[in-house]
Amino acid sequence: MIFTVSFSTTIGQNVDKIQSMQVFVRVAELNNFTRAAESLGLPKGSVSRLVQQLETRMSARLLHRSTRRVQLTQDGQVFYQRCKELLASMDELESMFQSNPASVSGRLRVDMTTGMATHLVLPRLAEFLNRYPALEIELSCTDHRVDVVREGFDCVIRSGTLKDSGLIARPLGQLSMINCASPGYLRRYGTPDHPDQLAQHAMVHYEQILGSHTSAFEYLDGKQLKTVKSGGAVTVNSTETYVSACINGLGIIQVPLIGVRDALAGGQLVSILPQFRAPPMPVTLVYPHRLNLSRRVKVFMDWLTELTQTFIA
Repeated sequence: MIFTVSFSTTIGQNVDKIQSMQVFVRVAELNNFTRAAESLGLPKGSVSRLVQQLETRMSARLLHRSTRRVQLTQDGQVFYQRCKELLASMDELESMFQSNPASVSGRLRVDMTTGMATHLVLPRLAEFLNRYPALEIELSCTDHRVDVVREGFDCVIRSGTLKDSGLIARPLGQLSMINCASPGYLRRYGTPDHPDQLAQHAMVHYEQILGSHTSAFEYLDGKQLKTVKSGGAVTVNSTETYVSACINGLGIIQVPLIGVRDALAGGQLVSILPQFRAPPMPVTLVYPHRLNLSRRVKVFMDWLTELTQTFIA
């Protein structure tokens, strides 16, 4: 009887620790106690109490608290990563012998550009969620590079050349590029036949960081990459705005074909300089280095890999 009581007590204590870690991870990801409590369906006071108990148990301050924002301390960042790994391992253990898709549950945080979400993922996401009805998706769409680890993302899709970030990268393929202008722009300024003529034309410039002024018209001449400077009064930092500016006659753009198929089919945009296209843009699935990925992350990444093959060369 003593053993039974002690064993039950130990299990209860471990359950409390697991719940505290889950709550801490949610607060760290949302940088806010109130939003974390709402997402978990718990009172805010319970969330604060569980995090405080965790800090007491660990003898370390894990979060910097202010009236507006909650941020991880240095110890908190290390502890956050270990919590994510441990919780992922537990998810994997629970689902190891479960083949039923309904057993894949939990919340996924993913990030990608608006164009990728609009033209690739969202049209098919309902099918995925119907296959795994116990999953929830938090989809972040932004053109700036999120911090995968610090912001708590399970995986992100990134376009373009990757910098060495210490993350795990799974290549998905390459996006075919196309040069576009609006019919109105071409009527007004004419259609260029060669990149050398672009000095007399305007381009819509795209910069992730405004003010860097690094964009130019790129094209492959055989295997050699060449760049040509052009005019243009408009610079944007959003792919959606980039395409919209072109549709509205503000200049020429170089863009992945997947992002302008509808505009081309509808006559809003026209393909130009077809023999002078930019190199294909690599697309990569990036995720934190973990020994054990949860089953929900695995099935989502496998689905993304399969999905992208339909659109990516």
